[in-house]
Amino acid sequence: MEIRIVDAFTERPFAGNPAGVVLLDSDAFPEDAWLQHVATEVNLSETAFAHPLPPGGDADWALRWLTPAAEVNMCGHATLATAHVLHTTGTATGAVRFRTRSGVLITTADEGGSITMDFPTAPLTPVDVPETVARALGAGIRSCHDTGPNVGDLLIELADEKSVRDLSPDIALLAGYRSRGVIATAPAEDPDGVYDFVSRGFFPNVGIDEDPVTGSAHTALAPFWSARLGRDTLVGLQGGVRTGLVRTAVRGDRTLLTGSAVTVIDGELLATP
Repeated sequence: MEIRIVDAFTERPFAGNPAGVVLLDSDAFPEDAWLQHVATEVNLSETAFAHPLPPGGDADWALRWLTPAAEVNMCGHATLATAHVLHTTGTATGAVRFRTRSGVLITTADEGGSITMDFPTAPLTPVDVPETVARALGAGIRSCHDTGPNVGDLLIELADEKSVRDLSPDIALLAGYRSRGVIATAPAEDPDGVYDFVSRGFFPNVGIDEDPVTGSAHTALAPFWSARLGRDTLVGLQGGVRTGLVRTAVRGDRTLLTGSAVTVIDGELLATP
């Protein structure tokens, strides 16, 4: 059984967000314990597992995402990585429909190799800043929003790009809050106009201190910044040490996320179910 490591939301290796991808040749997922063992062994923010579905249904592949510690409801970069593997290996062409915990997600590859994912737009609800989160971040917070059950994060707006880049949160303290994680964001200070907003994501409750580029977070970041900047189409830059770009387009209750990916490792998984 093959296993691949794919860097998502980047056009070059060793950037963006790495994900494990396992394409199963069975018509069902193996036991949950085996999936978790593999995801823990890979030890990336997410490992994606997919198996083909019978023709004629509402989806082509079933897809699940697991961190080293838990299964998650939504993951953008591992979906992008899986679609990239399907297309680059010739396993799929055109649009690919994935059945997931978040419903059917559709990905489409363009001629240049970029992949666009059609995800549900996250609902944003203003909330008070939890004291634990404020102390963990140690930065001035302008606003705080809940992102709904699919994403399950707090969206924290900071004053400026430097504040986001300089964050060094207390991860142990942050893990004491109930949400999946915290997304810190601010408007871009980019003289070249490459990106419109910046963000960083911290998810200790699912075993990820910092996720380099979180696709699912952009289903909340996109409507948040589109409303403030007055444009439906934007580009987000996320990350600390590793960074990547996510092109976003808000279409009502759906958000389109576009990015590139690069396969870095193609190997054999010997510990099969």
